[in-house]
Amino acid sequence: MGTARKNKTKILLMLLMAVVLVLSACSKEKSGGAGLNTSIEDRYTLDPNTPAWKLDTKESTTLTWYVNADWWNSDYGNDVVTKKIKEDLNLDITFITGDDTKLNTFFAGDDMPDLISVFDSNSSIVQKADTWALPLNDLAEKYDPYFNQVAAQDTLNWFQLADGKTYGYPNYSNTQADYEQGTIPAKTAFVIRKDVYDALGQPDFSTPEQFTATLQAIKAQFPELIPFGFNSIGTGTGSLGDVFQDFIGVPLTDADGNHYNRNLDEDYLTWISTLNGAYRGGLISDDSFADDGTAFEEKVKSGKYATMMLDGTPQQGGNLQIFASNNEGKEYIAIDGPQSTVGNSPTLNQSGITGWMISFITNSNIDPAKSIQLFTYLLSEEGQMLMNYGIEGETYEINAEGKVALMPEVKEMQLNNADQFKKEYRFGEFMFFGHDRHKTLSDDAFPDSIKQMQEWGKGKLVPHFILENINPDQGTAEARSLSAINTQWNTTLVSLIRSKDDATFNSVLEEYQQFLNDNNWDAIVSIYNEKMARNKEKLGL
Repeated sequence: MGTARKNKTKILLMLLMAVVLVLSACSKEKSGGAGLNTSIEDRYTLDPNTPAWKLDTKESTTLTWYVNADWWNSDYGNDVVTKKIKEDLNLDITFITGDDTKLNTFFAGDDMPDLISVFDSNSSIVQKADTWALPLNDLAEKYDPYFNQVAAQDTLNWFQLADGKTYGYPNYSNTQADYEQGTIPAKTAFVIRKDVYDALGQPDFSTPEQFTATLQAIKAQFPELIPFGFNSIGTGTGSLGDVFQDFIGVPLTDADGNHYNRNLDEDYLTWISTLNGAYRGGLISDDSFADDGTAFEEKVKSGKYATMMLDGTPQQGGNLQIFASNNEGKEYIAIDGPQSTVGNSPTLNQSGITGWMISFITNSNIDPAKSIQLFTYLLSEEGQMLMNYGIEGETYEINAEGKVALMPEVKEMQLNNADQFKKEYRFGEFMFFGHDRHKTLSDDAFPDSIKQMQEWGKGKLVPHFILENINPDQGTAEARSLSAINTQWNTTLVSLIRSKDDATFNSVLEEYQQFLNDNNWDAIVSIYNEKMARNKEKLGL
C-alpha cells in the first residue's frame, strides 16, 4: 500500500472516530447527566446537620420539571413562593405540563426532564421507577444527608421498591403519628341547616327509623327544601359509597385481617335500604342522581339541602361560606347523623400514607445534588411555611395566640381578589411535598364555614393504610375485571337506592353478587390479600 493511500486511510479512520465521539457525546447529552457520579468537591462539604442548599456555592442551575397535569401553573419566579425558592437555592425551574400521552413520550425517547411528578402511585411508571429514576436514599447519602431529617421514614418505607430503595416522595402523605397527634382535620360530615335543626328541636338521626321520621318532618315543615342530599355521584358513588361506609364504621378488614367486601356489609345495606325507603317517600330528589359537581355546588351555595352527607368539606368550604355569610343563623353544622346499627364507631378517612402527587429525580438529571437539595428545602419547616404562608414579617406574623396570621393587606387580597392573590402570592398552591399538619398552624387556613365540622370530626379519623395500592396491576386480566366490577357497583348502588320496591332491591343486589362471581372476583380478592400482607409488612403491623 502506498504512503498516500496509507495517509488517506488514517484520515478516514480519524474522521470516523470523530463522528463516533460526537454522536456519543450528543447521545450522552440527550440522555442527561452523570447521575450519582456528579462531583460536588468544588461546591461544598457535606454536613449532616446543615441542609446542603445552605452550603452549595454553585451560582446558577436550571432544571426542567414535568408535572403530569395540564392544569398545573407553570409560572416560576414571579410570585412570593417561587421567587424565594429561586433566591435561596440559586435555582431556575422550567415547568412542562401535559397528560399521560405526553408523559409516555418521555419514556419512548431519550429526552427526559430532570424531575417528574405524577399522580397515580399504582401506575407501571411508578412501580418501575428503579429503571428511570435515582434512589433518594443514595442521593441523600451522597449529596444531602439532611434530607433524612425532614423526610418521614414511614413514607420512605412505604414507597420502597423490591431493591429496598425509595425513588419517589409524595405530598400529603399522612403517617400513623400524624393521625395520633390529631393534626389532620376531618373532611367528612353529616350536616344540617341550623335553622332546620333548631326548628325541629335538634332531632336525632341515629337509627334508620329516626332518620326517616326526621326527613319526613323536614319535608312537612320545610317543603321548599330537599330533605337529604349528597355529593355529586358522576361516574362514582359520591358520598354514599365508601364515605358512608366509613361514617357508620364498616370494618376495613375481616376478623382475620383479610379483605372484606364492605359493599355487602349487612349494617351498610340496612342503611342503603333505609335510603331506598326515603327515596320512595319523596325525601330524596331524583335530580341528586343526575346533578354534576357544578349543580351540586349551586345547591350548597343556596342552602337547598336541609341535610347532606358531605365529603370534601374543605373543597366545599367556599360554597358553604357563601351561604353562611348571606344567611345568618341558617349555616350548615355537623351533627352525629346516621349511626351503625351494630354499634361500630366512625372510621373516617383522610389522605393516606400514599399521598397525592409523587415526585422523582430522573437518572437523566443534570444536577442531582441541586435536585435533592430542592426536595429537602420543600420538605423542611422553612419550605413548608413558605409554601403555605410566605415569608415571616413580610406576608405573615405569629400572633399573641401563637397562630400564623396573614398580614392585613395579604388577607384582604385573599378575601377580595382571589386571582390577584394567586398570581402574587400562590400560597397553598405550589404544594410539592405539602402536608396537612401545617394547615393547623393558622386560623386563616380554612374558612369559618367548616371549622365546626372539623371540630366535630376530631377523634373519628382512622388510617386506611392497609387498603392503599392493593388493586391488581394495570394491564392484567384482574385489573380489567375490577374496572368492570367497580362500574357495576356504581350503577348498582344508584339502582338499589332508586328501587321501586323490596323485591327489586333484592333482585338488584343478587345481580351484583352474580356479577362478582362472573368476573374473576376470587382472583381479585387473592391479589388484595397478597398486597394487604405486603402493606402490613411495610407498616410493621
